[in-house]
Amino acid sequence: MIKLFVGLGNPGPEYADTRHNAGFWWIDQIARQLGATLAPERAFHGHAARASVQGQSVWLLKPQTFMNLSGKAVAALARFYKIAPQEILVAHDELDLPAGEAKLKQGGGHAGHNGLRDIHAQLGSGDYWRLRLGIGHPGHKAEVAAWVLRKPPLDERIGIEQAMDRAAQAFPLLAAGEVAQATQIIHTSKPPRPKPPRKPQQAAPAPDVSE
Repeated sequence: MIKLFVGLGNPGPEYADTRHNAGFWWIDQIARQLGATLAPERAFHGHAARASVQGQSVWLLKPQTFMNLSGKAVAALARFYKIAPQEILVAHDELDLPAGEAKLKQGGGHAGHNGLRDIHAQLGSGDYWRLRLGIGHPGHKAEVAAWVLRKPPLDERIGIEQAMDRAAQAFPLLAAGEVAQATQIIHTSKPPRPKPPRKPQQAAPAPDVSE
């Protein structure tokens, strides 16, 4: 079972719509889905909410420490409620997936993601789950920092939201520990609908010259 769901991002209105905040977007969506209200929790260095999913208590958390100190918030809540790393899921932006794709995985490295790097350090483990929300890659490593802190264009934002919708649909399965079923839903990306064929222009009717 997953007991703590974390979304990564940076606090403040100037970052709200940037790619790096995809994890925040998803947690906000889950809070709406559960009818939960995220409220400041000083002890956990973030905005948190407790909710019930099919009789099971779960926590939602948005660290307010800025991305590179995300682990401070995650570890504070996890230690207080004795939540093990394998009972934690972290939703974050993923450069290695295109916008519109999402992948679920457990364990592994942080791949240079500053939020994951600090969570690794603070938990002393990489065994937590990750919901990797694709944001695409700018193509050059030197452009990554600016890329993640920019707003995605509308078509990419729509793709990200479609991936988040699938992950939100799978949320009850994740909370119940039904990871295989959740994975099937999350990893199924629907191809874009083909454009309808253009209708051939009809010739103008011939003038009626009958008497």
